[in-house]
Parts: sequence; C-alpha cells; structure tokens
Amino acid sequence: MAKETILVTGALGQVGSDLVSTLRDKFGSDRVIATDIREPQTESEPFETLDVLDKDKLAEIVKKYNVKTVYNLAALLSATAEQQPAFGWKLNMEGHFNVLNLAKEGLIKKVFWPSSIAVFGPTTPKDNTPQDCIMDPNTVYGISKQAGERWNEYYHRKWGVDVRSIRYPGLIGWKTLPGGGTTDYAVDIFHKALKSKKFECFLNESTALPMMYIDDAIKATIDITEADADDVRIRSSYNLSAMSFNPADLANEIKKHIPEFEISYKPDFRQEIADSWPSSIDDSPARKDWGWQHQYDIPELVETMLSKLKDIG
Repeated sequence: MAKETILVTGALGQVGSDLVSTLRDKFGSDRVIATDIREPQTESEPFETLDVLDKDKLAEIVKKYNVKTVYNLAALLSATAEQQPAFGWKLNMEGHFNVLNLAKEGLIKKVFWPSSIAVFGPTTPKDNTPQDCIMDPNTVYGISKQAGERWNEYYHRKWGVDVRSIRYPGLIGWKTLPGGGTTDYAVDIFHKALKSKKFECFLNESTALPMMYIDDAIKATIDITEADADDVRIRSSYNLSAMSFNPADLANEIKKHIPEFEISYKPDFRQEIADSWPSSIDDSPARKDWGWQHQYDIPELVETMLSKLKDIG
C-alpha cells in the first residue's frame, strides 16, 4: 500500500511556505504535497496546481498521493476580502467544505484549518480575550472564520471528523512579502526600516494587537495536528498567543538596532478592522490541553527579522 502523505493548500502563502519546508524536514519531501493556485517561483516538488474550490481536482490529488492529513491554508485575508467580499466568502467557506467533506467521506483522516483573531468583534472583551466569549466579527474574513469554526465543531460532533484549528494572531515572517492582512504592517515595517529607514503605518501608533513570529505559528500548527486526539478538547478553534504590541512599541524596538529609523502614521480602512480586534489573548486552554508554549517575544522577534532580512539582502 502507498505510504500516507500530507497535503498543504495555499502552500505559497506566508504560513504555507514555512509549513511545507518544516513538514518536509520532519517527514521527508516525498511525503508532503504542496498545492496552490499559483505556480511556485522556485522548485517545490512534489507540487500540484490546485484551486481549492475545485472539489474534483482536490479529490483526485488526495487519491493520487494517498493523502491522509490536510493543512487547508487557502484563504483570502482580511484586508483583501474587504475589497472582494463575495469571493472572500466563497473561497474561505467552500474551500473549507471541500476538505471537510473528503474527511467526512473517509478519504482524509485529519484536517487542520486556521481560524483567526478576526472572529472577535467590537463587543468582544479587548484585553486578555478569553477562549469563550462574545464573537461578533464585522469583516468578511472574520465572518467566514467564525462560520468555519462552527462547521468544524458540527462535522466533528455529527460525523467524527478529526478537525483541529487555532486562531492565528498577526503573523510576522521574513520569507514572504505582506499578503493583504491587517497586521501586515508588522512585516512591511522591517523591509522599510532596512531599505529607507522610514515607514508610514496604516494603523495609528496606539493600536495594540496580538502578534506572533512565524516559527512559533508553524510550531503550534504542527503541534496541534500531531497531538493525541483526546488532548484536543476544543474542536471549533483554540486561542493562540505569544506577544501583543502596537506600532510605536515595534518602532521603538527597531530603533535600538537602527537609531535613525522614523515612523509616521496615516490610518486607512484597515484601522477600523484592527479596532474591532482584541489587544491581547488568553490562550491558557491551548497551553493546558496540548502543551502550547511560545518562544519569541518582541526583542527576539525584532533581532531575528532584521538579521534574516539583512542576510537575504
């Protein structure tokens, strides 16, 4: 019988690109199938071009490679989805259904699907936001993610689908450029700090948001997916946290390395999105249930980002 493999959709995105390389290091390149609607710029074998909305092509790839675990990362992010609301809903929901239904049919054993702090909204408690609380998202992305969480729980309860999920905070990494998220200022700021020593931020200086270095996010993603099923008590999605900061905090830490760096502020439509999100997250259930621990705080984040981006020029 062919060996079981892992499939990653949205493999060329910020999380996907790091996740694929980490999984291949862990399990072997031939056991991790990368897919995306775009063609890769560099070699990434095995790779299949896939629109996650094409359920027949998805099923074909799952059968071809004997896929048993799917990391379904294909999505339209917050700021981009606000510009294309109908497509944002379609991609984020129908793509999720296509994967869940393959698991329901028994073709897939395990599904990871990322949720987001975007599931929270204006009346959610802002500080130390608990796992269970009012969730009134007011963005297309947040609405789709909250709906996806409810479907996760439904498919698990009704059909026993082994679906696992975490609510990503803002993610910061150096391998990919900003991809249309509201927290992406915290990626772009490093590029601008090194290139021009100046950065104009689309959020105001006091907008604190939960953030995480990409290595911690990848670790959490694999940890929950590899955890014993009995330890994954929450099947909607787990809160996940590492640090919280605002643009001024981040700029001040960067200035310790680049004293001449200057930041200015020109809030745009993303300010309203950020204002509806928590400023800090309580992730104690994830820490208790499956042993989540973060490694990077602000000083380590800034030092690592600047060092990595300098190395690649």
